[in-house]
Amino acid sequence: MKNLKKFLIIIFILIIYIYVCNISMLPNNIILMQGEALNLNTFLGINIKNSNVVTASSNLNNSIVEETGKMELKLNLFNLFSVKDVTVNVIPKTTVVPLGKAIGMKLYTEGVLVVGMSEIEGKKPYENSGIETGDKIIEINNIEISNTDELIQCVNNSNGSNIEIKYINDKNEEEVANILPAKTSNNEYKLGLWVRDAAAGVGTITFYEPSTGEFGALGHGINDVDTYELIDIANGELVNTNIIDIVKGERGSPGEIRGIIEGERTIGSISKNTSFGVYGNVLDTTKLSINKNNELEVANRSEIKTGKAQIMCELENGKVQNYEIEIQKIFLENNSDNKSMLIKVTDEKLIEKTGGIIQGMSGAPIIQNGKFIGAVTHVLVNDPQMGYAVFGDLMIKQMREVN
Repeated sequence: MKNLKKFLIIIFILIIYIYVCNISMLPNNIILMQGEALNLNTFLGINIKNSNVVTASSNLNNSIVEETGKMELKLNLFNLFSVKDVTVNVIPKTTVVPLGKAIGMKLYTEGVLVVGMSEIEGKKPYENSGIETGDKIIEINNIEISNTDELIQCVNNSNGSNIEIKYINDKNEEEVANILPAKTSNNEYKLGLWVRDAAAGVGTITFYEPSTGEFGALGHGINDVDTYELIDIANGELVNTNIIDIVKGERGSPGEIRGIIEGERTIGSISKNTSFGVYGNVLDTTKLSINKNNELEVANRSEIKTGKAQIMCELENGKVQNYEIEIQKIFLENNSDNKSMLIKVTDEKLIEKTGGIIQGMSGAPIIQNGKFIGAVTHVLVNDPQMGYAVFGDLMIKQMREVN
């Protein structure tokens, strides 16, 4: 009898633990698009109610949300205990102009990013400082650092004296380190740290939203080539690019769009570099050949179907074309990454020219049944005709989300 009681107690504790883990993993804030279903992964016994509506008694989970604005949800266990509050922001449906144009991007970091370390005249000034690759230096001796030139000047001005460095670590926490610079044979002072304050690349701008003047691009973030981490930017620029070559993709070897960035004239400002794309404001619509007559509604993911669709991309300067693809799988409940749909290139002209999906094509908008449904994000290296795409609603939500 005692063993049975112990067993039942253990089972009860295990159930409570599973419930607590399930509830703790639910987000505190959710963004939905008008007409989208609220879909929280909850266990039996968890009821969701809108605290703004006094008379509401039914569970809201899996219901279609049509009213825009903010909802404050109360999660209750068996209608007895309040277990969590969740804020839901319902954004209105919107229209965008799909673009598919090759574009250049320049990103500038907050402070300077440490991308490597090396000895200086046989010394390691950085040793035991706590600074690691991927950290961001923001101050030296209480002087704000915004680029590599400022860092070099501050270090040289120390004349070899101990300097205090404020930096942000990989946990986004501010730390302070002290380093004694090493003198080189050229009578310069160095920390032994390789740093970078900017990054640049070529990609595809996905859409322009006329109602706000904002744009979305890439469908994925820009990572640092050395640290492989998402670059935390202070700001950035959208600039013209000239396509100079197309390298065809082959099995095991992804191709690419090769372009030259022309930075003389800024055509947009970049404010966000996220896992679901790069976002900002368009300053010069003429350079992007934006025609507002080409506005399309952004589809809710529930409207997307397997089967035929089209992508838009620029493979020759000034010439954006549509190409046929097939949507093979749709991952409706995926909000965690930008692999929302599995797609296959079926257009023979595109396959002949590129082999399928190539680097630089990320961000190519996808159109189905007269609606914008998403953007190309990845190629499968072992089969360049196959790849992934992100939902259009995820890109819009990321653009709306406040940093």
